[in-house]
Amino acid sequence: MEHSGIIVGLDIGTTKIAAIVGRRNEHGKVEIMGMGRSESLGVMRGMVANIEKTVTSIREAVAEAESKSGVEIKDVHVGIAGQHIKSMQHRGMITRTSTQDEISQRDIDAIIQDMYKLSMPPGEEIIHVIPQEYIVDNEQGIKEPIGMSGIRLEANCHIITGLITAANNIHKCVNKAGLNSVDLILEPLASAEAVLTDEEKEAGVVLVDIGGGTTDIAIFQDGIIRHTAVIPFGGNVITDDIKEGCSIIRNQAELLKTKFGSALSRQMKDNEIVSIPGLRGREPKEISVKNLASIIQARMEEIIESVYYEIKSSGFEKKLIAGIVITGGGSQLRNITQLVEYITGMDTRIGYPNEHLGKGMDEVKSPMYATGVGLVIKGLKDFEQQQRNKPVSLTDNSKQEASSREGRKGPWFNIFSKQFFGDDSDDRL
Repeated sequence: MEHSGIIVGLDIGTTKIAAIVGRRNEHGKVEIMGMGRSESLGVMRGMVANIEKTVTSIREAVAEAESKSGVEIKDVHVGIAGQHIKSMQHRGMITRTSTQDEISQRDIDAIIQDMYKLSMPPGEEIIHVIPQEYIVDNEQGIKEPIGMSGIRLEANCHIITGLITAANNIHKCVNKAGLNSVDLILEPLASAEAVLTDEEKEAGVVLVDIGGGTTDIAIFQDGIIRHTAVIPFGGNVITDDIKEGCSIIRNQAELLKTKFGSALSRQMKDNEIVSIPGLRGREPKEISVKNLASIIQARMEEIIESVYYEIKSSGFEKKLIAGIVITGGGSQLRNITQLVEYITGMDTRIGYPNEHLGKGMDEVKSPMYATGVGLVIKGLKDFEQQQRNKPVSLTDNSKQEASSREGRKGPWFNIFSKQFFGDDSDDRL
């Protein structure tokens, strides 16, 4: 399936699991061939809490995507999020032996591979190593060093880490569902691929993906990823607040939020009332829409304050010309852009994942599918990069390139290869 250029993104979220099948069409746009979704029953705050329930949900979503796209799904690109995700900056360096040879992709791969050997706290592993800019023989600010000459090659890298157990659980669920995980991708990076333009990344922009269990943040400036963070609450906390504040059951609270909710209480009229059916013959409950908005606004303010704290702590607050782009299911709340602009003072827009998509499948152009569409786009870019780097014949160079790509998957992937494809794997799990 991967060899035919068809990519599947699997978004394992807190409220839903979505499998999206896509490929590149003749116009260079991403064509979505099919999409399946199911309710996510085994995930809490972006992390797998129940293996069996998650596997069942994955199978449902994949089966629906297969029937709609007509493609048998085996390989998937999976998203990862959760409170455990951290990011840091680090500089790597290699000394080259010859000034005559040009700097090649192999040299960059060597630096990235070396980064995966960094010592991490117990239980944590490196998920992504993203080179930001390069230094060649003390000449700074180089974005593309390939083709240059130099002895000393350095790279400033953005390193994203996470818990090994969280990655293990995701891989375990994917494998038990009969699928092969090609890559594990941080969800805000995937969402950024789907909803941000190159101009916004160049000017400086904050991506805020408000999901059910987490709010993911990615900050770009000068075309480079500068900061990533995951805040451990999202839309589900708002639903819980409505449930407690209005004394209703959770399903009713979710419906109230999506149909009548607003992030600004002052926009609501005092005399608007919603009637909720009573339980088992009890009297209907009347709820003021203004009170509902007050409950939502209080929690949304807390989430936005946390986002603003991350923006300020990144050090790029004054350099973000393009402001904030909100996406994810939580971005569909009425008046949310006004509240974000009021708290942060930054220009805000809703991010729809239609920037790179061709015609058809309007359903996936909703902000709630930004991560799934982004996983497909990221998978396509990686696939196309591999095709470009592919040697004509199987020489020693190709073996080295293959091993460097293997190294970029990180130590957690090697552990998984041993667990799932080694002998007696079931006994060890």
